[in-house]
Amino acid sequence: MPSAVRKAAFALAASTALLLSTTACTGHSAGGADDDASKETTLTFWHAWSAPGEVKAVQALVDGFEKAHPNIHVTVVGNMTDDKINQALRAGGTKAPDVISSFTTNNVGKFCSSGALVDLNPFFEKAGVDPDTTFPKAMNEYTQFEGDRCAVPLLGDAYGLYYNKTAFEKAGISGPPKTWSEFEADAKKLTIPQGDSYEQLGFMPNYHGWETTTEHYLGQFSPTYFDKAGKSTIATDPAVPAAFTLQKKLVDGLGGFKRLEKYRSGLGDEWGPKHPFHTGQVAMQLDGEWRLGMALDAKPDFEIGVAPLPVPDDQADQYGKGYITGTIAGIAATSQKQNAAWELVKYMTTDTDAVVAFSNAIHNVPSTLAALKSPDLTYDPRFKTFLDIAANPNSTTSPASVNGGVYLTTIQQLGYDYESGKVTDLTAGLKKAAAQIDTDIAQAK
Repeated sequence: MPSAVRKAAFALAASTALLLSTTACTGHSAGGADDDASKETTLTFWHAWSAPGEVKAVQALVDGFEKAHPNIHVTVVGNMTDDKINQALRAGGTKAPDVISSFTTNNVGKFCSSGALVDLNPFFEKAGVDPDTTFPKAMNEYTQFEGDRCAVPLLGDAYGLYYNKTAFEKAGISGPPKTWSEFEADAKKLTIPQGDSYEQLGFMPNYHGWETTTEHYLGQFSPTYFDKAGKSTIATDPAVPAAFTLQKKLVDGLGGFKRLEKYRSGLGDEWGPKHPFHTGQVAMQLDGEWRLGMALDAKPDFEIGVAPLPVPDDQADQYGKGYITGTIAGIAATSQKQNAAWELVKYMTTDTDAVVAFSNAIHNVPSTLAALKSPDLTYDPRFKTFLDIAANPNSTTSPASVNGGVYLTTIQQLGYDYESGKVTDLTAGLKKAAAQIDTDIAQAK
């Protein structure tokens, strides 16, 4: 799925670009919610989608809004990165957007704490809409920071497990693994060595692989990340070393870091038809809902299976959960038309028919509980796995931070160093990383 592909591909880059910009959105003109949404007006909506089919789907979404609100006209501008959005939100002015949509949930904390986007809680209250019962739990969490709900989910991404059913049958494996110990055993059974390389690798565990980031692994362990005082818990929460240890055990058990990296360097591009899961070079893949369409388009010579990712053995009763992220929308603090802007945001993100139609058009996961259950959703039966993961109350996300995704970058770097052997004392590494995270957040504040 093109939109989700770009989300994953440049999320970190976009996050970094935003982090390098000014933390506080100062110097912009004041906006307000004093406008009359029943009067004739024109809004400007910036979004990040750019592929022709996606742009068409966004326009259809806006067309539906304009039909329901004939007095509100919307000028749509696509292909807007977080960096461009952040600059416009700081500058304000007549050409700045009233409503924005971003692919990078990691930046919600910055959007909220800087005041770049308005707190939507008063709008929800006035409209009589309860976010807690409208949106899936994880999506509800990643659209707010310290009580400020400056964003709202606009479709989402759910991560699960893709597996090669033909390879499973040849290896004598009856179904997808549900726990990490089963996953480890299956990954080894599915691995066929070929000299110092592989004819087939059960799973590519390395953090430089495809979607095998530290936060995606950690999602299955339900980490806390921060305590109530905002201090990092990665050195004290047992979920974190458990996830790191599991990944390192997979790396060592499947041939070691160097051997795996050598194999990985010769594999196809993540976003192209030669992705190693498409070609059968890797038998299991941690990935988002967009991978299904991409894999089917590549016309593999095996049947594709889809399941939730395994969970830790001591959390077997939570099998079915997954890591959730997605697109967000918000209202610019500089907008002079915030009541009209709210009508657009409310329609795009809470109107069941609108959310379902948009989901059907770009094949992302619906972002309301009602839309997830809608009989009007059209999808490959295997896509249902991701709908269930999104709706699962045990599914997790990465919490918002005042400096965006910096803490995730710190954790990821420790992951690189630990899997490669550069860091051998995990406890010490986690303590050092936690101290760095706390320092970075303190400086950002």
